[in-house]
Amino acid sequence: MKPGPRNLITDVAGLLVGNAQDGRLLSGVTVLTAERPFTAAVHVMGGAPGTRETDLLAPDKLVEKVDALVLSGGSAFGLDAASGVSDGLRATGRGFEVGGMRVPIVPAAIVFDLLNGGAKDWTDNPYRALGRSALDAAGADFALGSAGAGLGAMTGTWKGGLGSASAVLQNGLTVGALVAVNALGSATVGDGPEFWAAPWELGSEFGGRGAARDYPAATEPLPAKRLGEATTIAIVATDAALTKAQAQRMATAAHDGMARALVPSHTPLDGDLVFAAATGLRPLADPVGDGFALCHAASVCLARAIARGVHAARPQPGDRQPCWFTRFG
Repeated sequence: MKPGPRNLITDVAGLLVGNAQDGRLLSGVTVLTAERPFTAAVHVMGGAPGTRETDLLAPDKLVEKVDALVLSGGSAFGLDAASGVSDGLRATGRGFEVGGMRVPIVPAAIVFDLLNGGAKDWTDNPYRALGRSALDAAGADFALGSAGAGLGAMTGTWKGGLGSASAVLQNGLTVGALVAVNALGSATVGDGPEFWAAPWELGSEFGGRGAARDYPAATEPLPAKRLGEATTIAIVATDAALTKAQAQRMATAAHDGMARALVPSHTPLDGDLVFAAATGLRPLADPVGDGFALCHAASVCLARAIARGVHAARPQPGDRQPCWFTRFG
């Protein structure tokens, strides 16, 4: 596999991503949408998730396609970002038709960033407006690191961030990942510059430091955050034509990439979640072989995207953690 031309999830044709953030709040929203509704699924492995409209993504549920997916800061308050996205989509005539009415389908997930040093003294929930702004900003190019849902993200060691990566496979299919890294675990080996995801790095997309020689295999890590304060939420996407069940399998496999890039991962204190999106532009020539390749590529892309998110983070006023870039960049 090789990266797509942007090395972003928007290398999957038809997908658009928008960010909106508030520097005083030290939080933000990231929206993935598309030119037309797309198949979506979800798989949750963390013990403390925060979600909206994820039940309808199950393979046995009525609605087959969604209009957007939302990643937001703000803990439960951030789920209101999806309302702003729904408002914007409805204004353009998007949505599932019910008796002549259009109801945009916008599943969402949140990270806990309420204790990151930003001002959280709002009177009116700011996330609805941030969601609408992120949708309005959606395009093929978008910022990584301290942007959108990654603005105020933290990890067990370094400041977190928004990450993305893509891969074009030998079978011609494209896969991409988008992630807000706010984990209890660390993206690097100890306090050093080497990323856990180093074996899957393509080129020098997150520094080219290579793998650490000494892995602390016997270490028993202690939680650096409290219950509910940590979550990594992600989207993996492809241009393949997938059923909801096939998309769910891709989301499930992508969690392997999270475990490769963040140590520890999927703890009872994290709300780790992966959405899958499939635009359906390219039929599977070999449902078994292509499905196998997509699942592997999704896990690799997510591992790379996580490292890129931490690598791209930059200092912000009020930060309570150092940036990898400040020390090693």
